[in-house]
Amino acid sequence: MATFDRLVDSKESEFLAVYGRRRVGKTYLIRAAFHQKMTFECTALLDAPKEEQLLNFWITLSKVHTIPINPPQTWLKAFKYLEEYLDNIKPKKGSKRIVFFDEISWFDTPKSGFLPAFTQFWNHYCTKQTNILLIICGSAASWIIDKVINNKGGLHNRLTQTIRLDAFDLADTKAYLKYRRVKLSDKDIAQLYMCIGGIPYYLRQVLPGHGIAQILDHLFFESSAALKTEFQNLYASLFKNHDIHVTVVKALSKISKGMTRNEIIAATKLPSGGGLTTVLNELEECGFIMKTADIDKKKEDGLYRLMDEYSLFYFQFLERRTEIKSGAFLINSQIFKTWSGFAFENLCFRHHQKIAQLLGISGINYQIYSFVDKGTKESRGTQIDLIFDRGDHVVNIIEAKFHNVPLTISKNIGMEISNKIEAFQRKTKSKKTVFVTLITALGSEKNENYFAHITNELEITQFFN
Repeated sequence: MATFDRLVDSKESEFLAVYGRRRVGKTYLIRAAFHQKMTFECTALLDAPKEEQLLNFWITLSKVHTIPINPPQTWLKAFKYLEEYLDNIKPKKGSKRIVFFDEISWFDTPKSGFLPAFTQFWNHYCTKQTNILLIICGSAASWIIDKVINNKGGLHNRLTQTIRLDAFDLADTKAYLKYRRVKLSDKDIAQLYMCIGGIPYYLRQVLPGHGIAQILDHLFFESSAALKTEFQNLYASLFKNHDIHVTVVKALSKISKGMTRNEIIAATKLPSGGGLTTVLNELEECGFIMKTADIDKKKEDGLYRLMDEYSLFYFQFLERRTEIKSGAFLINSQIFKTWSGFAFENLCFRHHQKIAQLLGISGINYQIYSFVDKGTKESRGTQIDLIFDRGDHVVNIIEAKFHNVPLTISKNIGMEISNKIEAFQRKTKSKKTVFVTLITALGSEKNENYFAHITNELEITQFFN
């Protein structure tokens, strides 16, 4: 909202692109921000040919402006009509004429001439004004990224502002559920978040008075479940040639610590060209994956990690698991309890900035990654959930534990922690001070093993502040 205010108050025309994954609330945000202030708004038609798109544009414009009785035959003529309308609008001093094209990629049908005409509209009309705010938005993030943000032609470097709208974090999610009169404990909200993430549309389907099992029934397992066919539309609506994106995401869903580019190529059999680079960039731009440092590889290589909670849940429990008939069956199963541990680790990865704030290290440079040691003949292998490698010569090893009761650090858990520290120091040859930070759902019991191995502790409830 602060960005919107700044664009409206500027002394020149502005060009804003809002993008992000499906169901994240892009159109809702824009309409809420500019309620009753929109000068012109037009939403494209899905899978409609050029003639119908032009007719839709003409009908929309004719509601606010007197234009010729026949629809335009070209996009150049359509934008000329729009310019004539805008010329007749005299905004108040200090305000802007706001023009909004929603689902803009749908206008750009094959050989339609839409993009050249749109480019002409911005370069030769809007930039000569001082009081226009042009906003584009759409679910097809790959179109906006390729055709506008990374445009090499007439729109190169023409955007004055971009907003990648991300999902809610835990605090946002709790506030939104409260607004919708949904009362859940912090642990249950975290559990729900691990299944569907912070996507507003998904959270909007959660009904008051339901527990987690009932919520999962309503979302996935009932005959008319709200998200029963969501996956089939999710990637298809966002990306051209989306089958490749799904192939990459599915491969990443099987490796919790993430995969290098070469490992992705090996797992998917995809060619190692610029096409894969584009796919990875698009998935990262839309928040589906995160690229992190890899302690075992060169810094520029890195690991790609699947972050989208819904996709992780789908591949684990919905894609082919026909034995799962209900939410109650699922949450009581051992496989769900085991999976929750990995999902909790992912939740901590997503909220790494919150963890840094709670640890008091927000002002210190750090990198985050997982760590895997396959072991040797002399030592056992181990995996570390999450590591904060800090610029102040300190490493925080994160132990993320999701349990339904307060955690007890047993002698065996203590030995595992010691083994992780030894393996990390041996393999990385790091001389940094190592702190062990415990993150739990319901706290822990403070026994001698706790004090011997744990430096500090965070509870999930702290993430909601």
